[in-house]
Amino acid sequence: MEKAKCECGHVNPYGTVICESCGKPFFEEEKALLNMRYEGVARRSQTYNKTMIDKVWNFFSSVKVGIWLIVVTLLASSIGTIFPQEMYIPPTANPTFFYEAEYGAIGKIYYLLGFHDLYNSWWYMLLIAALGVSLIICSLDRVVPLHRALKTQRVTRHESFLQRQRVHGVSNVDDSDETIEQAQQILKEKKYNLFEENGNIVAEKGRFSRWGPYVNHIGLIIFLIGCMLRFFPGMYVDENIWVREGETVVISGTDGEFFLRNDQFIVDFYDDTDERFQDALVRAGSPIVRKYQTSATLFQRIDDGVVGREPELVEVARHDIRVNDPFKFEGYALYQYAFKQNEISEMSFELEENETGERFGRIDVSTYDPETIYDLGNGYKVEVIEYFPDFYFDDDRTPASQSRIPNNPAFIFKIFTPEIEEGEISFVGIQTNQDINGENTHRLRFVDIEMNHVTNLVVRKDYTLGILMVGGVIFMVGLVQGMYWTHRRIWLQKVNDEIWVSAHTNKNWYGLKKDIEAVVSKTELTMPIDSVEEEEKKS
Repeated sequence: MEKAKCECGHVNPYGTVICESCGKPFFEEEKALLNMRYEGVARRSQTYNKTMIDKVWNFFSSVKVGIWLIVVTLLASSIGTIFPQEMYIPPTANPTFFYEAEYGAIGKIYYLLGFHDLYNSWWYMLLIAALGVSLIICSLDRVVPLHRALKTQRVTRHESFLQRQRVHGVSNVDDSDETIEQAQQILKEKKYNLFEENGNIVAEKGRFSRWGPYVNHIGLIIFLIGCMLRFFPGMYVDENIWVREGETVVISGTDGEFFLRNDQFIVDFYDDTDERFQDALVRAGSPIVRKYQTSATLFQRIDDGVVGREPELVEVARHDIRVNDPFKFEGYALYQYAFKQNEISEMSFELEENETGERFGRIDVSTYDPETIYDLGNGYKVEVIEYFPDFYFDDDRTPASQSRIPNNPAFIFKIFTPEIEEGEISFVGIQTNQDINGENTHRLRFVDIEMNHVTNLVVRKDYTLGILMVGGVIFMVGLVQGMYWTHRRIWLQKVNDEIWVSAHTNKNWYGLKKDIEAVVSKTELTMPIDSVEEEEKKS
Protein backbone atom coordinates (compact mmCIF):
# COMPACT_ATOMS: atom_id res chain seq x y z
CA MET A 1 0.00 0.00 0.00
CA GLU A 2 2.12 2.80 -1.37
CA LYS A 3 1.71 6.47 -0.62
CA ALA A 4 0.11 8.67 -3.28
CA LYS A 5 2.21 11.53 -4.64
CA CYS A 6 0.22 14.46 -6.06
CA GLU A 7 1.28 16.56 -9.05
CA CYS A 8 1.87 19.43 -6.59
CA GLY A 9 4.65 17.34 -5.03
CA HIS A 10 2.92 16.51 -1.74
CA VAL A 11 3.10 12.86 -0.68
CA ASN A 12 -0.23 11.69 0.76
CA PRO A 13 -0.87 8.58 2.89
CA TYR A 14 -2.40 5.59 1.15
CA GLY A 15 -6.19 5.94 0.93
CA THR A 16 -6.26 9.74 0.64
CA VAL A 17 -9.16 10.93 -1.55
CA ILE A 18 -8.22 14.62 -1.80
CA CYS A 19 -4.63 15.87 -1.77
CA GLU A 20 -3.90 17.27 1.66
CA SER A 21 -1.98 20.19 0.16
CA CYS A 22 -3.60 21.40 -3.06
CA GLY A 23 -6.94 19.64 -2.76
CA LYS A 24 -6.78 17.82 -6.09
CA PRO A 25 -9.24 14.89 -6.11
CA PHE A 26 -7.58 11.58 -6.94
CA PHE A 27 -10.73 10.33 -8.69
CA GLU A 28 -11.35 12.78 -11.53
CA GLU A 29 -14.06 10.66 -13.10
CA GLU A 30 -16.42 11.56 -10.24
CA LYS A 31 -17.92 15.01 -10.84
CA ALA A 32 -20.11 15.12 -7.75
CA LEU A 33 -19.44 17.50 -4.88
CA LEU A 34 -16.38 16.65 -2.84
CA ASN A 35 -16.96 14.93 0.47
CA MET A 36 -15.33 17.45 2.78
CA ARG A 37 -16.36 15.82 6.02
CA TYR A 38 -12.83 14.79 6.91
CA GLU A 39 -11.10 16.76 4.14
CA GLY A 40 -10.83 13.54 2.14
CA VAL A 41 -7.99 12.30 4.36
CA ALA A 42 -6.85 8.72 4.71
CA ARG A 43 -8.30 7.09 7.82
CA ARG A 44 -6.73 3.98 9.24
CA SER A 45 -10.05 2.16 9.43
CA GLN A 46 -10.59 2.62 5.68
CA THR A 47 -7.14 1.57 4.52
CA TYR A 48 -5.99 -1.35 6.68
CA ASN A 49 -7.92 -4.59 7.12
CA LYS A 50 -5.46 -7.46 7.35
CA THR A 51 -4.39 -8.18 10.93
CA MET A 52 -6.57 -8.86 13.94
CA ILE A 53 -5.60 -5.45 15.34
CA ASP A 54 -6.89 -3.85 12.12
CA LYS A 55 -10.20 -5.68 12.44
CA VAL A 56 -10.65 -4.66 16.08
CA TRP A 57 -9.71 -1.07 15.22
CA ASN A 58 -12.13 -1.00 12.28
CA PHE A 59 -14.95 -2.44 14.41
CA PHE A 60 -14.66 0.14 17.18
CA SER A 61 -13.99 3.05 14.79
CA SER A 62 -17.41 2.58 13.19
CA VAL A 63 -19.90 5.30 14.10
CA LYS A 64 -22.71 2.73 13.80
CA VAL A 65 -21.01 0.50 16.37
CA GLY A 66 -20.58 3.49 18.67
CA ILE A 67 -24.25 4.42 18.34
CA TRP A 68 -25.37 0.86 19.04
CA LEU A 69 -23.12 0.72 22.11
CA ILE A 70 -24.73 3.94 23.36
CA VAL A 71 -28.23 2.58 22.66
CA VAL A 72 -27.51 -0.74 24.42
CA THR A 73 -25.93 1.08 27.38
CA LEU A 74 -28.96 3.37 27.69
CA LEU A 75 -31.36 0.41 27.51
CA ALA A 76 -29.37 -1.48 30.13
CA SER A 77 -29.26 1.61 32.34
CA SER A 78 -33.03 2.05 32.02
CA ILE A 79 -33.59 -1.55 33.16
CA GLY A 80 -31.78 -0.62 36.37
CA THR A 81 -34.42 2.04 37.06
CA ILE A 82 -37.47 -0.24 36.87
CA PHE A 83 -37.11 -1.11 40.55
CA PRO A 84 -34.83 0.51 43.16
CA GLN A 85 -31.23 -0.63 43.16
CA GLU A 86 -30.02 -2.54 46.20
CA MET A 87 -28.34 0.57 47.64
CA TYR A 88 -31.70 2.38 47.73
CA ILE A 89 -33.86 -0.24 49.42
CA PRO A 90 -34.43 0.10 53.19
CA PRO A 91 -31.16 -0.53 55.03
CA THR A 92 -32.68 -3.28 57.16
CA ALA A 93 -34.17 -5.14 54.18
CA ASN A 94 -32.67 -8.35 52.82
CA PRO A 95 -32.65 -8.07 49.01
CA THR A 96 -33.20 -11.83 48.70
CA PHE A 97 -36.72 -11.38 50.06
CA PHE A 98 -37.37 -7.67 49.54
CA TYR A 99 -37.90 -7.65 45.77
CA GLU A 100 -40.27 -10.61 45.79
CA ALA A 101 -42.21 -9.26 48.76
CA GLU A 102 -42.56 -5.77 47.26
CA TYR A 103 -42.96 -6.50 43.54
CA GLY A 104 -44.04 -10.15 43.34
CA ALA A 105 -42.80 -12.62 40.73
CA ILE A 106 -41.38 -9.88 38.50
CA GLY A 107 -39.35 -8.58 41.43
CA LYS A 108 -38.00 -12.05 42.11
CA ILE A 109 -36.93 -12.45 38.47
CA TYR A 110 -35.42 -8.95 38.61
CA TYR A 111 -33.32 -10.04 41.60
CA LEU A 112 -32.34 -13.44 40.19
CA LEU A 113 -31.11 -11.81 36.95
CA GLY A 114 -28.88 -9.50 39.00
CA PHE A 115 -30.63 -6.31 37.93
CA HIS A 116 -30.90 -5.24 41.59
CA ASP A 117 -27.17 -4.39 41.46
CA LEU A 118 -26.95 -3.73 37.73
CA TYR A 119 -24.50 -0.82 37.75
CA ASN A 120 -21.90 -2.91 39.62
CA SER A 121 -22.28 -6.00 37.41
CA TRP A 122 -19.34 -7.21 35.32
CA TRP A 123 -21.24 -7.10 32.04
CA TYR A 124 -22.37 -3.49 32.60
CA MET A 125 -18.80 -2.45 33.37
CA LEU A 126 -17.66 -4.31 30.22
CA LEU A 127 -20.27 -2.37 28.25
CA ILE A 128 -18.98 0.93 29.67
CA ALA A 129 -15.40 -0.10 28.85
CA ALA A 130 -16.39 -0.98 25.26
CA LEU A 131 -18.05 2.42 24.91
CA GLY A 132 -14.88 4.10 26.17
CA VAL A 133 -12.72 2.11 23.73
CA SER A 134 -15.09 3.06 20.89
CA LEU A 135 -14.83 6.76 21.78
CA ILE A 136 -11.02 6.64 21.90
CA ILE A 137 -10.61 4.74 18.62
CA CYS A 138 -13.28 6.79 16.83
CA SER A 139 -11.54 9.99 17.87
CA LEU A 140 -8.01 8.88 16.97
CA ASP A 141 -9.16 7.47 13.64
CA ARG A 142 -10.47 10.88 12.59
CA VAL A 143 -8.84 13.68 14.57
CA VAL A 144 -5.21 12.84 13.77
CA PRO A 145 -5.55 12.76 9.94
CA LEU A 146 -7.97 15.72 10.03
CA HIS A 147 -5.50 17.83 12.00
CA ARG A 148 -2.72 16.87 9.58
CA ALA A 149 -4.84 17.79 6.54
CA LEU A 150 -5.95 21.18 7.92
CA LYS A 151 -2.39 22.00 8.91
CA THR A 152 -0.96 21.00 5.50
CA GLN A 153 -3.49 22.73 3.23
CA ARG A 154 -2.19 25.42 0.88
CA VAL A 155 -3.86 28.70 -0.08
CA THR A 156 -3.77 27.99 -3.81
CA ARG A 157 -6.02 25.01 -4.46
CA HIS A 158 -6.45 22.80 -7.48
CA GLU A 159 -9.12 23.93 -9.94
CA SER A 160 -11.05 20.65 -9.54
CA PHE A 161 -11.16 21.24 -5.80
CA LEU A 162 -12.72 24.68 -6.28
CA GLN A 163 -15.19 23.53 -8.96
CA ARG A 164 -16.50 20.68 -6.85
CA GLN A 165 -17.36 22.83 -3.81
CA ARG A 166 -21.02 23.35 -2.98
CA VAL A 167 -20.68 27.14 -3.33
CA HIS A 168 -18.70 28.10 -6.47
CA GLY A 169 -18.73 30.93 -8.95
CA VAL A 170 -16.62 32.67 -11.62
CA SER A 171 -16.34 36.48 -11.89
CA ASN A 172 -14.87 38.70 -14.60
CA VAL A 173 -13.47 41.91 -13.15
CA ASP A 174 -11.46 44.86 -14.52
CA ASP A 175 -8.68 44.71 -11.90
CA SER A 176 -8.38 41.38 -10.12
CA ASP A 177 -5.69 42.54 -7.66
CA GLU A 178 -7.77 45.54 -6.54
CA THR A 179 -10.90 43.39 -6.22
CA ILE A 180 -9.13 40.80 -4.11
CA GLU A 181 -7.68 43.58 -1.93
CA GLN A 182 -11.16 45.04 -1.42
CA ALA A 183 -12.49 41.58 -0.53
CA GLN A 184 -9.69 41.16 1.99
CA GLN A 185 -10.67 44.32 3.85
CA ILE A 186 -14.32 43.28 4.04
CA LEU A 187 -13.44 39.77 5.24
CA LYS A 188 -11.12 41.21 7.89
CA GLU A 189 -14.07 43.21 9.21
CA LYS A 190 -15.98 39.90 9.37
CA LYS A 191 -13.23 38.52 11.69
CA TYR A 192 -11.82 36.11 9.10
CA ASN A 193 -8.18 35.06 9.25
CA LEU A 194 -6.57 35.73 5.84
CA PHE A 195 -3.78 33.79 4.17
CA GLU A 196 -2.25 34.88 0.85
CA GLU A 197 -0.20 33.05 -1.75
CA ASN A 198 0.66 34.29 -5.28
CA GLY A 199 -2.14 36.86 -5.17
CA ASN A 200 -4.73 34.25 -4.10
CA ILE A 201 -6.35 34.29 -0.69
CA VAL A 202 -8.25 31.99 1.62
CA ALA A 203 -10.34 33.51 4.38
CA GLU A 204 -10.97 31.20 7.33
CA LYS A 205 -12.57 31.42 10.74
CA GLY A 206 -13.97 29.08 13.35
CA ARG A 207 -11.54 26.21 12.66
CA PHE A 208 -11.50 25.40 16.37
CA SER A 209 -15.17 24.38 16.09
CA ARG A 210 -14.07 21.32 14.08
CA TRP A 211 -12.56 19.92 17.28
CA GLY A 212 -15.81 20.28 19.25
CA PRO A 213 -16.94 16.63 18.82
CA TYR A 214 -13.50 15.37 19.79
CA VAL A 215 -13.42 17.60 22.86
CA ASN A 216 -16.81 16.01 23.68
CA HIS A 217 -15.20 12.60 23.32
CA ILE A 218 -12.34 13.58 25.63
CA GLY A 219 -14.83 14.76 28.25
CA LEU A 220 -16.84 11.54 27.98
CA ILE A 221 -13.69 9.40 28.18
CA ILE A 222 -12.54 11.24 31.33
CA PHE A 223 -16.05 10.84 32.77
CA LEU A 224 -16.05 7.09 32.03
CA ILE A 225 -12.58 6.75 33.55
CA GLY A 226 -13.91 8.44 36.68
CA CYS A 227 -16.83 5.98 36.79
CA MET A 228 -14.53 2.97 36.40
CA LEU A 229 -12.07 4.26 39.01
CA ARG A 230 -14.89 3.88 41.55
CA PHE A 231 -14.20 0.15 41.45
CA PHE A 232 -10.53 0.57 42.37
CA PRO A 233 -9.72 0.10 46.07
CA GLY A 234 -9.34 3.35 47.95
CA MET A 235 -10.94 5.52 45.27
CA TYR A 236 -14.61 5.24 46.23
CA VAL A 237 -16.46 4.05 49.31
CA ASP A 238 -20.23 4.02 49.82
CA GLU A 239 -21.11 1.73 52.72
CA ASN A 240 -23.76 1.49 55.43
CA ILE A 241 -22.99 0.69 59.06
CA TRP A 242 -25.41 0.08 61.93
CA VAL A 243 -24.12 1.10 65.34
CA ARG A 244 -26.03 0.44 68.54
CA GLU A 245 -25.76 2.71 71.56
CA GLY A 246 -22.59 1.94 73.48
CA GLU A 247 -21.27 -0.28 70.69
CA THR A 248 -17.91 0.16 68.91
CA VAL A 249 -17.70 -1.12 65.33
CA VAL A 250 -15.14 -1.05 62.56
CA ILE A 251 -15.96 1.52 59.87
CA SER A 252 -16.57 -0.22 56.55
CA GLY A 253 -14.24 0.71 53.71
CA THR A 254 -11.34 1.80 55.96
CA ASP A 255 -9.55 -1.57 55.86
CA GLY A 256 -9.99 -1.99 59.60
CA GLU A 257 -8.04 1.18 60.44
CA PHE A 258 -10.87 3.25 61.95
CA PHE A 259 -13.55 2.36 64.52
CA LEU A 260 -16.63 4.27 65.69
CA ARG A 261 -18.42 4.21 69.01
CA ASN A 262 -22.04 5.30 69.34
CA ASP A 263 -22.00 7.20 72.63
CA GLN A 264 -25.64 8.27 72.40
CA PHE A 265 -28.41 8.42 69.85
CA ILE A 266 -30.96 11.22 70.14
CA VAL A 267 -34.20 11.51 68.20
CA ASP A 268 -36.62 14.40 68.59
CA PHE A 269 -40.12 14.62 67.08
CA TYR A 270 -42.29 17.63 66.33
CA ASP A 271 -44.85 18.32 69.03
CA ASP A 272 -48.24 17.06 67.82
CA THR A 273 -49.94 19.73 69.95
CA ASP A 274 -48.10 22.59 68.24
CA GLU A 275 -50.63 24.35 66.01
CA ARG A 276 -47.91 25.41 63.56
CA PHE A 277 -47.41 21.80 62.46
CA GLN A 278 -50.92 20.42 62.80
CA ASP A 279 -51.63 20.31 59.06
CA ALA A 280 -48.31 18.65 58.22
CA LEU A 281 -48.69 16.08 60.99
CA VAL A 282 -52.22 15.22 59.87
CA ARG A 283 -51.07 14.73 56.27
CA ALA A 284 -48.12 12.59 57.37
CA GLY A 285 -50.29 10.38 59.55
CA SER A 286 -47.38 9.66 61.87
CA PRO A 287 -44.88 11.59 64.01
CA ILE A 288 -42.36 13.66 62.04
CA VAL A 289 -38.73 13.67 63.09
CA ARG A 290 -37.37 17.11 63.86
CA LYS A 291 -33.81 16.02 64.61
CA TYR A 292 -31.87 12.83 64.93
CA GLN A 293 -28.28 12.80 66.01
CA THR A 294 -25.50 10.35 66.75
CA SER A 295 -22.93 11.47 69.30
CA ALA A 296 -19.93 9.47 68.14
CA THR A 297 -16.29 8.92 69.02
CA LEU A 298 -13.72 8.02 66.34
CA PHE A 299 -10.87 5.64 67.11
CA GLN A 300 -7.83 4.66 65.09
CA ARG A 301 -6.18 1.27 65.30
CA ILE A 302 -2.49 1.49 66.26
CA ASP A 303 -1.56 -2.20 66.53
CA ASP A 304 -0.52 -4.52 63.71
CA GLY A 305 -4.05 -5.85 63.20
CA VAL A 306 -3.39 -9.53 63.99
CA VAL A 307 -6.51 -11.65 63.41
CA GLY A 308 -8.17 -12.73 66.64
CA ARG A 309 -6.48 -10.13 68.80
CA GLU A 310 -8.48 -7.32 70.38
CA PRO A 311 -7.67 -4.11 68.49
CA GLU A 312 -5.61 -1.48 70.27
CA LEU A 313 -7.42 1.81 69.69
CA VAL A 314 -6.62 5.44 70.31
CA GLU A 315 -9.25 8.17 70.34
CA VAL A 316 -8.99 10.56 67.39
CA ALA A 317 -12.02 12.86 67.51
CA ARG A 318 -15.62 13.30 68.60
CA HIS A 319 -18.54 14.72 66.68
CA ASP A 320 -22.33 15.00 66.81
CA ILE A 321 -23.47 13.58 63.47
CA ARG A 322 -26.67 15.14 62.15
CA VAL A 323 -28.39 15.29 58.79
CA ASN A 324 -26.25 17.51 56.50
CA ASP A 325 -23.59 17.72 59.21
CA PRO A 326 -21.32 14.71 58.58
CA PHE A 327 -18.32 13.52 60.56
CA LYS A 328 -15.34 14.10 58.23
CA PHE A 329 -11.90 12.54 58.67
CA GLU A 330 -9.02 11.37 56.44
CA GLY A 331 -11.02 11.80 53.22
CA TYR A 332 -14.03 9.92 54.66
CA ALA A 333 -17.40 11.34 55.70
CA LEU A 334 -20.01 9.72 57.97
CA TYR A 335 -23.56 10.85 57.18
CA GLN A 336 -26.62 10.36 59.37
CA TYR A 337 -28.90 8.25 57.19
CA ALA A 338 -31.51 6.41 59.24
CA PHE A 339 -32.25 5.02 62.68
CA LYS A 340 -34.17 2.31 64.45
CA GLN A 341 -35.72 2.76 67.84
CA ASN A 342 -36.34 0.09 70.42
CA GLU A 343 -34.45 -2.77 68.83
CA ILE A 344 -34.50 -5.87 71.05
CA SER A 345 -31.06 -6.16 72.64
CA GLU A 346 -31.68 -8.77 75.35
CA MET A 347 -34.39 -11.28 76.26
CA SER A 348 -34.71 -12.75 79.73
CA PHE A 349 -36.22 -16.16 80.59
CA GLU A 350 -36.85 -18.12 83.79
CA LEU A 351 -36.63 -21.89 83.94
CA GLU A 352 -39.63 -23.39 85.71
CA GLU A 353 -41.30 -26.75 86.16
CA ASN A 354 -44.59 -27.11 84.31
CA GLU A 355 -46.60 -28.87 87.02
CA THR A 356 -45.47 -27.04 90.17
CA GLY A 357 -44.33 -23.72 88.70
CA GLU A 358 -41.13 -23.95 90.71
CA ARG A 359 -38.40 -21.73 89.33
CA PHE A 360 -34.73 -22.68 89.06
CA GLY A 361 -33.06 -19.51 87.82
CA ARG A 362 -33.00 -16.78 85.20
CA ILE A 363 -30.97 -16.41 82.02
CA ASP A 364 -30.37 -13.16 80.09
CA VAL A 365 -29.82 -13.92 76.40
CA SER A 366 -28.22 -11.30 74.18
CA THR A 367 -29.82 -11.02 70.75
CA TYR A 368 -26.53 -9.77 69.31
CA ASP A 369 -24.18 -12.51 70.51
CA PRO A 370 -25.90 -15.17 72.62
CA GLU A 371 -23.83 -17.59 74.65
CA THR A 372 -23.91 -21.29 73.89
CA ILE A 373 -24.43 -22.59 77.47
CA TYR A 374 -26.18 -20.94 80.43
CA ASP A 375 -25.43 -22.83 83.66
CA LEU A 376 -28.01 -22.29 86.43
CA GLY A 377 -26.30 -24.61 88.93
CA ASN A 378 -27.52 -27.74 90.74
CA GLY A 379 -27.59 -29.69 87.47
CA TYR A 380 -29.81 -27.19 85.64
CA LYS A 381 -28.47 -25.64 82.45
CA VAL A 382 -29.74 -24.34 79.11
CA GLU A 383 -28.03 -24.79 75.74
CA VAL A 384 -28.77 -22.57 72.70
CA ILE A 385 -28.99 -24.98 69.76
CA GLU A 386 -30.23 -22.53 67.10
CA TYR A 387 -30.76 -18.78 67.00
CA PHE A 388 -32.90 -16.96 64.42
CA PRO A 389 -32.49 -13.15 64.77
CA ASP A 390 -35.21 -12.40 62.19
CA PHE A 391 -37.35 -15.53 62.39
CA TYR A 392 -39.69 -16.75 59.66
CA PHE A 393 -40.75 -20.05 58.07
CA ASP A 394 -39.33 -20.70 54.59
CA ASP A 395 -41.17 -22.48 51.75
CA ASP A 396 -40.46 -25.87 53.37
CA ARG A 397 -41.91 -24.69 56.69
CA THR A 398 -38.43 -24.78 58.19
CA PRO A 399 -37.37 -22.08 60.67
CA ALA A 400 -34.96 -19.58 59.10
CA SER A 401 -33.78 -15.99 59.48
CA GLN A 402 -34.30 -13.22 56.96
CA SER A 403 -31.39 -11.15 58.29
CA ARG A 404 -28.94 -10.85 61.17
CA ILE A 405 -30.90 -7.98 62.70
CA PRO A 406 -32.99 -9.02 65.75
CA ASN A 407 -36.34 -7.91 64.41
CA ASN A 408 -38.08 -11.10 65.49
CA PRO A 409 -35.68 -13.21 67.60
CA ALA A 410 -36.42 -16.87 68.21
CA PHE A 411 -34.40 -19.67 69.85
CA ILE A 412 -34.25 -23.44 69.97
CA PHE A 413 -33.20 -24.30 73.53
CA LYS A 414 -32.15 -27.63 75.02
CA ILE A 415 -33.00 -27.81 78.74
CA PHE A 416 -30.95 -30.11 80.99
CA THR A 417 -32.24 -31.06 84.46
CA PRO A 418 -31.04 -33.59 87.06
CA GLU A 419 -34.06 -35.77 86.24
CA ILE A 420 -33.65 -35.63 82.45
CA GLU A 421 -29.94 -35.56 81.65
CA GLU A 422 -30.47 -36.11 77.88
CA GLY A 423 -32.34 -32.79 77.73
CA GLU A 424 -35.67 -31.46 76.46
CA ILE A 425 -35.96 -29.27 73.35
CA SER A 426 -38.13 -26.13 73.19
CA PHE A 427 -38.74 -23.52 70.51
CA VAL A 428 -39.10 -20.09 72.14
CA GLY A 429 -39.76 -16.71 70.55
CA ILE A 430 -42.00 -13.69 70.84
CA GLN A 431 -45.48 -15.06 71.69
CA THR A 432 -44.17 -18.56 70.90
CA ASN A 433 -43.24 -21.35 73.31
CA GLN A 434 -43.52 -24.84 71.87
CA ASP A 435 -42.26 -28.20 73.04
CA ILE A 436 -40.46 -30.35 70.51
CA ASN A 437 -40.42 -34.17 70.70
CA GLY A 438 -43.37 -34.44 73.09
CA GLU A 439 -44.43 -32.69 76.27
CA ASN A 440 -41.58 -31.29 78.34
CA THR A 441 -41.46 -31.28 82.12
CA HIS A 442 -39.73 -27.89 82.21
CA ARG A 443 -40.05 -24.75 80.17
CA LEU A 444 -38.40 -21.31 79.71
CA ARG A 445 -40.88 -18.58 80.54
CA PHE A 446 -40.32 -15.15 79.01
CA VAL A 447 -40.03 -12.53 81.77
CA ASP A 448 -38.29 -9.37 80.48
CA ILE A 449 -36.90 -7.58 77.48
CA GLU A 450 -34.38 -4.78 76.95
CA MET A 451 -34.42 -2.33 74.05
CA ASN A 452 -31.70 -0.36 72.34
CA HIS A 453 -31.53 2.48 69.82
CA VAL A 454 -29.59 1.86 66.62
CA THR A 455 -28.24 4.45 64.21
CA ASN A 456 -27.51 3.94 60.54
CA LEU A 457 -24.59 5.86 59.08
CA VAL A 458 -23.40 6.08 55.48
CA VAL A 459 -19.63 5.93 54.97
CA ARG A 460 -18.59 8.01 51.96
CA LYS A 461 -15.24 8.54 50.31
CA ASP A 462 -15.04 9.77 46.74
CA TYR A 463 -11.77 10.65 45.02
CA THR A 464 -13.44 10.33 41.62
CA LEU A 465 -15.79 13.30 41.98
CA GLY A 466 -13.17 15.77 40.73
CA ILE A 467 -12.50 13.58 37.69
CA LEU A 468 -16.22 13.37 36.93
CA MET A 469 -16.57 17.14 37.21
CA VAL A 470 -13.58 17.77 34.92
CA GLY A 471 -15.03 15.34 32.37
CA GLY A 472 -18.42 17.05 32.54
CA VAL A 473 -16.93 20.54 32.12
CA ILE A 474 -14.81 19.43 29.15
CA PHE A 475 -17.85 17.80 27.57
CA MET A 476 -19.87 21.01 27.90
CA VAL A 477 -16.99 23.04 26.42
CA GLY A 478 -16.91 20.72 23.41
CA LEU A 479 -20.69 20.90 23.09
CA VAL A 480 -20.69 24.70 22.99
CA GLN A 481 -17.62 24.73 20.77
CA GLY A 482 -19.22 22.50 18.17
CA MET A 483 -22.76 23.93 18.31
CA TYR A 484 -22.30 27.69 18.34
CA TRP A 485 -19.35 28.15 15.99
CA THR A 486 -18.82 27.00 12.41
CA HIS A 487 -15.70 26.42 10.34
CA ARG A 488 -15.99 28.70 7.30
CA ARG A 489 -13.56 29.01 4.40
CA ILE A 490 -13.76 31.28 1.33
CA TRP A 491 -11.26 30.90 -1.49
CA LEU A 492 -10.61 33.75 -3.94
CA GLN A 493 -8.29 32.50 -6.64
CA LYS A 494 -7.15 34.02 -9.93
CA VAL A 495 -7.56 31.60 -12.82
CA ASN A 496 -6.51 33.07 -16.19
CA ASP A 497 -8.29 36.47 -16.27
CA GLU A 498 -11.07 35.42 -13.93
CA ILE A 499 -11.55 35.24 -10.18
CA TRP A 500 -12.97 31.99 -8.88
CA VAL A 501 -14.89 32.17 -5.63
CA SER A 502 -15.53 28.95 -3.72
CA ALA A 503 -16.64 28.39 -0.14
CA HIS A 504 -17.23 25.61 2.34
CA THR A 505 -18.59 25.31 5.87
CA ASN A 506 -19.38 22.35 8.07
CA LYS A 507 -22.85 23.82 8.80
CA ASN A 508 -24.95 27.01 8.58
CA TRP A 509 -24.61 27.62 4.86
CA TYR A 510 -26.97 30.56 5.16
CA GLY A 511 -24.52 32.42 7.41
CA LEU A 512 -21.63 31.68 5.03
CA LYS A 513 -23.53 33.01 2.02
CA LYS A 514 -24.45 36.17 3.96
CA ASP A 515 -20.71 36.80 4.44
CA ILE A 516 -20.11 36.29 0.71
CA GLU A 517 -22.99 38.64 -0.13
CA ALA A 518 -21.31 41.33 1.99
CA VAL A 519 -18.19 40.96 -0.17
CA VAL A 520 -20.08 40.82 -3.46
CA SER A 521 -22.15 43.93 -2.64
CA LYS A 522 -19.01 46.10 -2.35
CA THR A 523 -16.88 44.63 -5.15
CA GLU A 524 -17.20 43.62 -8.79
CA LEU A 525 -17.53 39.97 -7.85
CA THR A 526 -20.71 38.11 -8.74
CA MET A 527 -22.56 35.94 -6.27
CA PRO A 528 -21.42 32.28 -6.53
CA ILE A 529 -24.01 29.54 -7.02
CA ASP A 530 -25.14 27.14 -4.33
CA SER A 531 -25.35 23.92 -6.36
CA VAL A 532 -27.53 22.17 -3.77
CA GLU A 533 -30.14 24.93 -3.87
CA GLU A 534 -30.06 24.90 -7.67
CA GLU A 535 -30.75 21.17 -7.75
CA GLU A 536 -33.63 21.60 -5.31
CA LYS A 537 -35.14 24.30 -7.53
CA LYS A 538 -34.93 22.05 -10.58
CA SER A 539 -36.57 19.17 -8.77
